[in-house]
Amino acid sequence: MDPSLQFLLAVAIIIVAAKSAGYASTRLGQPAVLGELLVGVVLGPTLLDMLHWSVFSDPHLGEALNHLAHVGVLFLMFVAGLEVEPGEMLRAGRPAVLAGAAGVIVPVMLGIGVALPFGFGLEGGLFMGLVLAATSVSISAQCLMELGVLRTRECVALLGGAVVDDVLVIVLLSLFVAFAGGGGAGAWTVIWVVVKMAAFVVVGVGLGMVLVPRLTDRVSGLPVSEGLMALVVVVTLLYAWAAEALAGMAAITGAFIAGLLFSRTRARQRIETGMHTLAYSWFVPLFFVSVGLKANARALGVDDLPFAVLVLAVAVVSKVIGGWIGARLGGLSSAQALRLGVGMVSRGEVGLIVASVGLAAGLIDDAIFAVVVLMVLATTILTPIMLRVLYSEVANSGGMGKLGVQNTGAKDT
Repeated sequence: MDPSLQFLLAVAIIIVAAKSAGYASTRLGQPAVLGELLVGVVLGPTLLDMLHWSVFSDPHLGEALNHLAHVGVLFLMFVAGLEVEPGEMLRAGRPAVLAGAAGVIVPVMLGIGVALPFGFGLEGGLFMGLVLAATSVSISAQCLMELGVLRTRECVALLGGAVVDDVLVIVLLSLFVAFAGGGGAGAWTVIWVVVKMAAFVVVGVGLGMVLVPRLTDRVSGLPVSEGLMALVVVVTLLYAWAAEALAGMAAITGAFIAGLLFSRTRARQRIETGMHTLAYSWFVPLFFVSVGLKANARALGVDDLPFAVLVLAVAVVSKVIGGWIGARLGGLSSAQALRLGVGMVSRGEVGLIVASVGLAAGLIDDAIFAVVVLMVLATTILTPIMLRVLYSEVANSGGMGKLGVQNTGAKDT
């Protein structure tokens, strides 16, 4: 079969499976994203191994789907940024910074502690700590949007803390890579990384606050079919590209910033409607399913299971504790801090990026990489379940009103 026809069939199967599983999940009282993640596991190499069916002979099919999934997570984070008021982000500055910092420090320390007894040297232990320190709130953001609580104080602090976490992990990873081999230019390398990040935030946000509203008003009046949405897509992709290619940050951070910038425009509602249709019709479901497609439990041997279970336990506990400590120091209540900590548990694509660096550098082998992938998948699945439970308790106690939550309606993925 022609590769393009294989691609069309694969996308159709994934979207149908994702939407069906999402619907079933909501019928069972769980977030739609949970069903889409689980159906990815079913379609992946752990069970059905969809990409190796006889009808899919194109060796580049998986790569093509990954590219679309990457666009999906960028659009997801753009929508999250679009729904947050920039002023709210600034007011959440202190708890966001402290939660992001503690959400890195605690996992690194516990990661070293869990790795050393399994034969890792100090260098390998530090790297495992960095893998556990990574976080990606794209899944949490989707779940919180479905629950209608994304604009609560702790959720806004969660989004800001994820940006801080991303910056710290990238800096520490750069430091680790620079000094692991004893390179003398390591310090300058790290300084340069920090400078690039700071320049991106200052220049990108500064220019965006001036240019994005003007461009939006200008393009909205042009006689061009869907010119406004074209502008939104271009700016989102450029910010995502610049964040990773120029500043060394995760691309999702750039997409999130782009969403914040467009949230200040007069066309915010039009943009939200258009982006929701574009993203949730197929890009975002492809992303959720792709997480499961990467997981292969068959790669693990029996001897690897104790380590895998311990890594998963530490992955959950370390983020909850770290986020809770930072949020409490930042002035949030104990319950708010717990919800923030749980929201940081998912590792997502950021954890996979860090693990890929270690695999390429020979710091971890294929079996340990499989453990990391399964940890990423498990934390991604557990996070929406735990958030649903925590916010259900708040709703049952009448606490939603106290939080000032305005439920805008669940967003079906």
